[in-house]
Amino acid sequence: MNTHTLTADTPHRGATFVSRALVATYSLTAYTIGAGALFWVLFAAGGLAPHGLTSLQSGNPLVAIAINVLLVVAFAVQHTIMARAWFKAAVKKVIPQPIERSTYVLAAGVAMGALVYYWQTIPGVTWIVQAPQAVAAIHGLYVLGIGYVLGNSFITNHFELFGLRQAWLYCMGREYKPVEFKQAWMYKYSRHPMMLGLIVAFWATPEMSTTRFLLAALLTVYIFVGIRFEERSLVQEFGDTYREYQQKIGLFFTLKK
Repeated sequence: MNTHTLTADTPHRGATFVSRALVATYSLTAYTIGAGALFWVLFAAGGLAPHGLTSLQSGNPLVAIAINVLLVVAFAVQHTIMARAWFKAAVKKVIPQPIERSTYVLAAGVAMGALVYYWQTIPGVTWIVQAPQAVAAIHGLYVLGIGYVLGNSFITNHFELFGLRQAWLYCMGREYKPVEFKQAWMYKYSRHPMMLGLIVAFWATPEMSTTRFLLAALLTVYIFVGIRFEERSLVQEFGDTYREYQQKIGLFFTLKK
C-alpha cells in the first residue's frame, strides 16, 4: 500500500519566483541524489558498479563485518524513523511541506551513498554459477527485479514517491492533494512489491562474492524489519481497511485469490 501520502496543503499562488526556483532546485537535487544512490546500491549488489571505494579498508574480516553492520544500521535508522508519521509531523514544523518529501529522499540518498562508498571488502567467493543457460537465467532475473522496482515506483506515482510532484505543484501554485492508493497491477497480488523486487535484485547474481553476499544479506534483513514497522504504521493509519487488505493479499505474492 502506498505509504507516501501527505496531508493536503493550501495553494502557494503567492510564492515568489525565487522561492519557486529554490524549491525546484532542491527537489531536483534531492531526486538526483536519492535515485542515483538507489541504483548505485542495486548495481553494486549485482556486481555492475563499484563499492567499497574508500581507502579506509580495515583488512580484518571481523572488523569489516562490524563496520558493514553499522553502515546498514545507520541507513536503517534514518530510513525507518524519517518515514514515521510522528517524525513527518515534527519535520513539517521546520521544513515547508513542498520539500518535506524531498528532504527524506535526500537524506536516504546520502545514507545509501555512504553505505556503498564505505562498504568494507571481505575476501572470498560465496558461489559461482558457470552453466551458460543458468547464468543467462540469473541475469534475466536480476533485470526483472530492477524492472519490477522501477515499474512499481511509477504505479504508486514515481514523482510523488521521490518528492517531485509536491515541488511541482508548489511551483505551479496549485493545491497539494495526496495520491490515492489504488489496488492495481502488482498490488492485487503483493502488499510490498517494491521490496520483493529489491530482494530479487540483491540475490540474482551468478557470481556472489563474500563482500556482496554480506551486502545482500544485511539489506534483506533490514527489508523484513522495515516492513514490520511499515505494516504497523499502515494499520494505525488505515485501521480495518488495511487489516482486510493484509488478510486478502500476501506480503510478496498471493497464492490464492
